Amino acid sequence: MEYLIHLAILVAIYSILGISLNLVVGYTGLLSVTQAAFYGIGAYATAILLTRFSNVNFFLSIILGIIITAVVSLLIGYVLSRFKESYYALGSFGFNIIVYSIFLNAQSLTRGPLGIPGIPRPTFFGISFSDNFNFLILVAVAALLVYLASRFLVSSSFGRVLKAIREDEQAIQIFGYKTHHYKLAIFVISAAMASIAGAFFASYITFIDPSTFTLNESIFILSIIILGGLANLRGSVLGAFILILLPEILRFVGFPSEIAAQMRVLVYGALLVLLMMYRPQGILGEYKL
Repeated sequence: MEYLIHLAILVAIYSILGISLNLVVGYTGLLSVTQAAFYGIGAYATAILLTRFSNVNFFLSIILGIIITAVVSLLIGYVLSRFKESYYALGSFGFNIIVYSIFLNAQSLTRGPLGIPGIPRPTFFGISFSDNFNFLILVAVAALLVYLASRFLVSSSFGRVLKAIREDEQAIQIFGYKTHHYKLAIFVISAAMASIAGAFFASYITFIDPSTFTLNESIFILSIIILGGLANLRGSVLGAFILILLPEILRFVGFPSEIAAQMRVLVYGALLVLLMMYRPQGILGEYKL
């Protein structure tokens, strides 16, 4: 049972990450690979605040992490919002590498490759979330709130402008819309949501190090929304569910022990390739890159 609860917590955390990235990639059409960087900023903000300041609780650390992430994303987003297509992707690629390098080398702040251990679980009005089932309820509520907020956002007039930018940015500019403002705004909102996921991850695992927030992690999060469905919030949740559970399911297929790890990777990759060949917009997707 504890094993299933562990997987459910990971699905909830990656659902938040998938939903946040889908706002940028699926609804706005901007190919971003920065999500692991903002995920990491939220995680490190929570880890540092909770381990170094006894008067800061988990929920305050989330708020402070969101503020820090929003400021950083505002600065980098201001630059990226001026770019289009492949230049936007390359800029986001570089930013992720820079943030990872900071995590790795700012040892006085992040402890570098040693990581930060002993991150406490949250407590709220005397209720401790050290129990995994209680923590699952907390992170599931957070994921639901992120989903509902995102649903409201994409259904609003703001969301309609994002979709118009995705379809034809120059056409929407003709009507007087300053598209770089919208691109900057959704980039900051997406980053703030990713920082929430980072806070929950740090508190759940109780240890973080830079290896969790590499470029590969950003690509994994991007795979979640490509698989589940671009421009579909439910698809983000479905993609997280599949990509978290599929490797675990493949553990029980019964491959010979000497090639089990390689076969799991082979099957995993083949399924993704087949899906991309025959349904490039993803399972529930409404848009394809």
